[in-house]
Formats: sequence, structure tokens, C-alpha cells
Amino acid sequence: MELNEVLAIAMFATFIILIFSGFPVAWLLGGVAVVFTGVALFADTYLDAFVGIDWDYTALSVDRIWGIMNNWVLVALPMFVFMGQMLDRSGVAENLMNDISKLFGRMNGGTAVAVVIIGLLLAASTGIIGASVALLTLLALPVMLKNHYQSELAVGSVCAVGTLGILIPPSIMLVMMADQLAMSVGDLFLGAVMPGVLLGSAYILYIVARASFDPSIAPAAADAEPLSGQIALAALRSIMAPALLILAVLGSIFFGLATPTEASGVGAFGATFLAWRNKKLNVNMLRDVCRQTSKTTAFIFAILIGATAFSLVLRGLGGDELIENALTGLPFGPNGVIICILVCAFLLGFFLDWIEITLIILPLVAPVVQQLGFDLVWFTVMFAVCLQTSFLTPPVGFALFYCKGVAPPEIKVGSLYRGVTPFIFLQLAALVLVFMWPQLVTWLPQQAYANP
Repeated sequence: MELNEVLAIAMFATFIILIFSGFPVAWLLGGVAVVFTGVALFADTYLDAFVGIDWDYTALSVDRIWGIMNNWVLVALPMFVFMGQMLDRSGVAENLMNDISKLFGRMNGGTAVAVVIIGLLLAASTGIIGASVALLTLLALPVMLKNHYQSELAVGSVCAVGTLGILIPPSIMLVMMADQLAMSVGDLFLGAVMPGVLLGSAYILYIVARASFDPSIAPAAADAEPLSGQIALAALRSIMAPALLILAVLGSIFFGLATPTEASGVGAFGATFLAWRNKKLNVNMLRDVCRQTSKTTAFIFAILIGATAFSLVLRGLGGDELIENALTGLPFGPNGVIICILVCAFLLGFFLDWIEITLIILPLVAPVVQQLGFDLVWFTVMFAVCLQTSFLTPPVGFALFYCKGVAPPEIKVGSLYRGVTPFIFLQLAALVLVFMWPQLVTWLPQQAYANP
């Protein structure tokens, strides 16, 4: 093994080890890149050991970072974050919770089913995991516990449904993936629709099946009103507002009326309008939303800059060739290589956030996938489905932290872990289905761009 390959492996291992130090990830990524650039220069200059690094990559880091700051596609990130923050405070979720819970209240597991439906609507409206999980926990968890739901099922459904926003468009993760792989955001948005709906449907089927076999874990609401046309109409009215917002954002992209960047502005305006319509909009709220949007955007872009430096130095050390040779040298065939990549992504999700995996791992493995002849849209969406599990798997399952932070005191960490385990298996089952039937991803983009 050559020295540059040793340095590439040591660089990645150093980052994995230091991630447990609690130091900010953005600084870790950039710092490790700078340190190993210095180590490679020292070895090349003073030890007469040519490490094989292409030093154009170090200069390219500056150009790439400048390109990030000038990338119009990434303008959609703060707009979508603003839309999610504004919807979080607009009162839309409260109205949905009240009206849809009444619609399913007389059904075993009905409140949990209502949570899934609300989560699907929020996922297609916000795309922010922290906001969705915290909001659903505050709104739905007390109601389910009051109706004597099993705590594991209650917290599991809230956490799992809250993570759908990272997959169902408009997803900030898909925007970042499109930027890293120079792909069309619209293609990824279209490809992710059916897998996202598949996951939501799987959650509903699981809840209904569990409640049917054992009604005691998810009983019907004791004070549920008989189903009437008035309740159905109220639920329909509540759904209309987020549904129209989803249509305005995604419809404008899918039908070619707007770019994702332009559609993000439409979404931000639409969310602000909904907050105004529900009489929630005021100066203090607007200031808080702008502050939270700025913090989230700064956090994402800081990691993006650090990861850019890290990945380019790693690539300069030959890390991409090392990974490519390791993957193509596996004796499993093309499908086996894809499975190995997904297994590694799943395991890394126990320790790394989706941002680091997206920015570091995905650009390294995507060329191998293309070389093997696979559709990159299919693989990228499948990779996104796999990364959903990272929000639920300990010890870095952020959805668990969000839920625990606002859940009632009687909800223990053990209940959270036991509650999300079945939903992790459901996510893996959906991943298997997408792997076996690529049409679940590729059909909608093909129809959108088919010649009339």
C-alpha cells in the first residue's frame, strides 16, 4: 500500500474518531483537511516520499467553495428552511391534528394514523426533521397517551413519521445531493415521491395491523364523536391549505413552470401567507423565524464548506481511487456492490449525521455506481431512503433527541429505542422494495419527461 493510500485511510479514520469528541463537525472537517494537507506536504518535501497527491485539489478547494457561494440551486436551501419554520408556527399543524384526529377517532389506532397523515403533509411542506418531530410530539403524543396508547407505539410513530420530511420533496437533503452530484433537483424530487408515499403507507398498515391484533395498545378515543359530514368537511378544509402549498411548490417544479430555486420562494411566500391567514404572523414571530433560518442555513453551509475541503483533499490523496478499487474488486457482482454501499451507509448512520454522509461518502461512491451502469437517480433516492434510518438509530438518532426533549417525563429512553425499532425495519423493507423494483423511483421522472 502506497503512502498516499495510508494517509487517505488515516484521514478518514481520524475524522470518525474525532466525531465523538463533540467538537463542531464543520471545524473538524476543515481542520482534518488542513492537517493532512500539511502532513502530505511534509512527507513529500522532507521525507523524499512522493505521496501522489494532486496539489491542484488544494487550490480547487477555494474554487469549489466559491462555487458553492455562487450556486443558485443552493439558494433553495434557506427558502425551504424558512418555509418549514414559518409553517411550524402558522397553526396549520394544530388545525390538522384537531380535525383529522376527529375523522379517525373511532378507529383503533386512529390517532396514530392521523399522525402519519399529518406527518406526510408536513413532510411535503416543511422538510425540517427537528421541527416536524418536535411539533408532532407536542401535539400528538399527549393525545395518544391520554387515550392509553402503548408508549412505544406512540413515540415510535411520531419519530418515524417526523423523519419523512428528509425524503419527501421539497427535501433539503435531495437539494444537497443534487448539488454534490451535478444532477437535476427536479429528477430527484420526482423520484422520491413514490418511495416517500410507500413509507407512509407502510407506517399506516403497520399501525392498523398492530391495533387490529391487539386493540389495547392503540384503543379508539373514548370521547370520539360519531363520524359525520361536518367532521369530514372540517378535515378536508384543514388539508386544503397545506395541499395547495404543496401543489404550488412541487407542481411548479414538476410541470416546468419554475426552477426549484424559484419554487422555494413561492413556498416561503405561501407559508407566510398561511401564517397571516391564521392570524399567527407578527413582528416577533417573523424575527424568530428569520433568526432560526439563518442559524440552520449557517450550520448547513459551514458543514458544506468543511466537507468540500475534506473531500477534495481526500480525493487528492487518492481516496476516490482507493474506494473505487475496493468496491469494484468485491466478488459480489454489480448488485452486491450496491448492497455493500447501502450497508456501509446504514452502519455509518449510527455514528454520523446525514449531512456528513451525503457530502463525503455519496460523491465518492456515485462514480462507481455510474461505472457499473446503474441509474444514478434511482441510486441517489435509494441512498436517501437508507439515510432515513440514521435519524432513528442510536446513538446519534437525532429524531430520538428531538422527541425526548419535548416528550412528557414518563417517556424513557428505553421506550424510544423499543418504539422506533419496528419502524427501522419498515424503512429497511421499503429500501429492499426500491432496490428490487427501480421503477418505484424511475417511473415518475420518465413520465414527466416523456414525449407527448
